[in-house]
Amino acid sequence: MTSSGTNPSSDRMKTGDFGSAAWELLLPAAATPARRRGRALQSALREAVRSGSLVPGTRLPSSRALAADLRVSRGLVTEAYEQLTAEGYLRSGRGAGTWVSETVRAATRDARDRAPRAPGARVDFRPGTPDLSLFPRSAWAATYRSVLGRLPHSALGYPDPRGLPDLREALAALLTRRRGVVADPERLVVCSGVAQAMTLLGFVLHGRGIRTVGVEDPGSPEHPALFASAGVTTTRLPLDDEGLAAEALGRSGVRAVVTTPAHQFPTGIAYSAARRGRLLDWARTTDGLIVEDDYDGDFRYDRAPVGSLQGLDPEHVAYTGSVSKSLAPGLRLGWLLAPATMTDEIVARKRTMDLGNPAVDQAVLADFIVRGGYDRQLRRCQRAYRERRDAMTAALTEHFPGTEVSGVAAGLHIIARLPERYGPEPVFLAHADEARVALRPLSDFGTLPFADRTVNLALGYAHLPPPDIAAGVRLLAAAQRDAKGPDTGESSSRVFT
Repeated sequence: MTSSGTNPSSDRMKTGDFGSAAWELLLPAAATPARRRGRALQSALREAVRSGSLVPGTRLPSSRALAADLRVSRGLVTEAYEQLTAEGYLRSGRGAGTWVSETVRAATRDARDRAPRAPGARVDFRPGTPDLSLFPRSAWAATYRSVLGRLPHSALGYPDPRGLPDLREALAALLTRRRGVVADPERLVVCSGVAQAMTLLGFVLHGRGIRTVGVEDPGSPEHPALFASAGVTTTRLPLDDEGLAAEALGRSGVRAVVTTPAHQFPTGIAYSAARRGRLLDWARTTDGLIVEDDYDGDFRYDRAPVGSLQGLDPEHVAYTGSVSKSLAPGLRLGWLLAPATMTDEIVARKRTMDLGNPAVDQAVLADFIVRGGYDRQLRRCQRAYRERRDAMTAALTEHFPGTEVSGVAAGLHIIARLPERYGPEPVFLAHADEARVALRPLSDFGTLPFADRTVNLALGYAHLPPPDIAAGVRLLAAAQRDAKGPDTGESSSRVFT
C-alpha cells in the first residue's frame, strides 16, 4: 500500500507500536467515497482505540506518513487526529507526536446471555417456564400490523404511565370476567410484569414507613430480592395445608404480606375458603395490605379456577398478574390493581421508573384481548398443559411407583414426593445432575412443611411435549438405577433438543 519513491512507514517502523490489526481497520475507510472518507477514517480510528487494537500509549504515525500509506490527503488525517484528540481518544504535544490516550479503556466486545437456562441439560424439569412455541406468532404479527397501521401519531408519544386507556379498559373487562377482580381502569397500572409491580409496591410501602413485608415459606425466591431493591426486608411466614398460617401472620407484626392464594407457589395448594376469610379479617383488623400474586390463575384443569382474593376486598388487596405464562415472559407486560389510597403514589413512582411501557406493545395486547385472541390462546394453553400434566403424573407412576403428587390440578408444575427408598435427596440430585437432568428440589423455595428423608421435587412440565416428559422421567429413573447397581430396565434412547 506504499507509494513508490517514499518510505511512508518509517515512523511506524521506528516505534513498532502501530500494528497490523489497526491497519486492517483503517484501510477500508480509505477506500470509501471521497465525501464520506473523512468521517470513515475518524470512525475507524475511534473503533481501533475502543476495541483495543490500538492500546493506550501507542504512538501513531505522523499525519504525513499515514496519509501517504493510506493514499488519502494529509488534511483528512490531520482533521481525524484533531477530532479524536478533542474527544479524548488521542493526545498530542508540539513536537511530541500523537499517541493513544491513557484515559481510554477498551470496551468488552462479547455480549453475554444471562437468561435463566440449564446449559448442557438433556432435559429441563425446572418449574416456571411456559411452552414458548405456543406463542401465537401469526395472530400476533397480524394484530401488530393492523394496530400499527391505524395507530395515531399522538399514540407514539410518552404514554400515560398507568398504561394506554384502551389496554386498561380491555384488561379491566378481562380480569373482571375471568378472575372475579374488581377492576377500575383508572386504578389499573400496566407494568413490566409482576416483578415491577412488586417493586412499585415496595417503594410505596417504604415511603409509608413500612420496612418489612411477609412472604410465604416456602414461596417464590424472587419476592425477597424485589422488595429488597426498594429498601424493604421480608420475613418468612409458614404454610399449612390450608394456606398461610394465620397465627404466625398475627404474631409477625407485619403490615403487608405477599400471597399466591389461587395456586400457592411452589406447593400447589389452593387456599381454603376459611383461610382466605381469616386472611381478609387480618387485613381489616390491622389495616394491612395483602399482595395477591395471581401468577397462573387461569390454568386450572379439574374445575373452574378459584376467583381472586381481591374481588372480596379491593381496598385491602393489591392484585398483580401478567401474560408471562399465557403468552411469553419476554413481552414484559403485566398489571397491578391496588387500593384507591395507593394508586396515585404507585403512578408517581411508575413515572419516575420508566415513563411507561412501550405504547405499540400495549396497543397490540389491547386489540388481541378485545378481538378474542387472548381467550383463544388461553384455551389452547389449557389443553396443552392439562395433557402434559397428565403425561408427567403417568410417567412418575410408571417409573417411580409410590410417588405422591400433591396440590391441585393447576398451573405449570407439580410437587412430587418420592418414596423414601429413592433418598436421600442430595444423592438423588447428584445422580440427576450426572444424567444431565435439570431439577429443582422443593427445599430450594424455603422451609418444607414436613421433615423426612424423602425426595421432594418441583417438576415443571408445561414447556415439554408429552414424549419428552416421558423420556425425561425414564432417563431420570435409569440414572438412579445405574447409580445403585446394574440396570434392571431399559434406558431412554430419545434425543432431547
